[in-house]
Amino acid sequence: MSDDVKQPVTAPFLLRVAGVLVGCLTAVLNLLYFVAAGALLGAFLLWPRTRPRAHALLASGARRLTGVERRRRSVFFRDTFPEHSASDQQILRYLAARTYSGLLCAVVVGLVDFGAVLAGIFAVSLTHTSMTWVDLLGQVVLGGTLLFLAVQGLRALTEQDARLARECFGPSERELLQRRIDELATSRAAVVRAVDVERRRVERDLHDGVQQRLVALAMLLGRARRGRTPERADALLEQAHKEAQEVLTELREVAWRVYPTALDSLGLREALGGVSERCAVPVRMEYDVPEPLPSAVETAAYFVVSEAVNNAAKHASADEVFVRVHGNETSVVVLVSDTGVGGADPSGSGLTGLGSRVAALDGTLRVDSPLGGPTTITAELPCA
Repeated sequence: MSDDVKQPVTAPFLLRVAGVLVGCLTAVLNLLYFVAAGALLGAFLLWPRTRPRAHALLASGARRLTGVERRRRSVFFRDTFPEHSASDQQILRYLAARTYSGLLCAVVVGLVDFGAVLAGIFAVSLTHTSMTWVDLLGQVVLGGTLLFLAVQGLRALTEQDARLARECFGPSERELLQRRIDELATSRAAVVRAVDVERRRVERDLHDGVQQRLVALAMLLGRARRGRTPERADALLEQAHKEAQEVLTELREVAWRVYPTALDSLGLREALGGVSERCAVPVRMEYDVPEPLPSAVETAAYFVVSEAVNNAAKHASADEVFVRVHGNETSVVVLVSDTGVGGADPSGSGLTGLGSRVAALDGTLRVDSPLGGPTTITAELPCA
């Protein structure tokens, strides 16, 4: 885990217990408010002319009590909620549900306290009366079962309290931070997998392509050395020269797939122009991006275009590919569309690697490829 990502803070157990008890008291206060407001505003809420004003007064008081509940969650449960403006309906719905769950929690807490008193009386009575082991075991099992049910009930009500707060106030900063940590952990693992897949693909390209051509080149040179006539040797040397040129071309292709040096020397626009020139099908390109872009964004945009264009040429039987790269200072959108047969699998290794690369920058990758085509790949990359 990166050092600059802090773990979410969880309130101590005793502080949360205190928060549950305070929640029982605020539930009683909420109930008293509803009873008093119902008695004072009930007639006005029923009359259509005065209903909006009475409803606004009811919601105004409920909003103040909701602020108390929000502070209770912040103090006792360490939930720091972002600014969120809830409607009057949301406020009233939350306060009514919070009142019900709080009163139910108060009943359970009362039963636990009553059970604790009975347990104390039972323990004291053991010193004055005789009881068989069977009766004692039965009492312990019964008391333990009731205590277990009460604790589970309190746990469920506590979780419901947190859920109600999320629905009204939105996710707390602690929950948002936890989500961010989970997303970073997932994207980091995906990037590691994507790097491993890319390394295996480079190794396969070198082994199946470049290595085989180098073996053929060595064989041609060997035959040329053993040539019995100058004409035969010249023909073999000419063939070896062509083979060497093809090896250099393939090595250059492999190097571009690993990292295009044109990105550093010429920029994204020229690097994408090189992709168009090397593609076997015509590529139309529109480029409207203010430069310079962050290096990571340029690299991700390049590989999205390169992978999508190569897939269209090799697997989609496309006649033409359209590439559009546009954006501003905050984000860049890369769109690649082809006229092929469609049916691209988003879970394939290539597109999965692209998705991981884009997700590592907090971007999104969408693949739309119905059977029969066309295939459209869209990547949104934030620049900030």
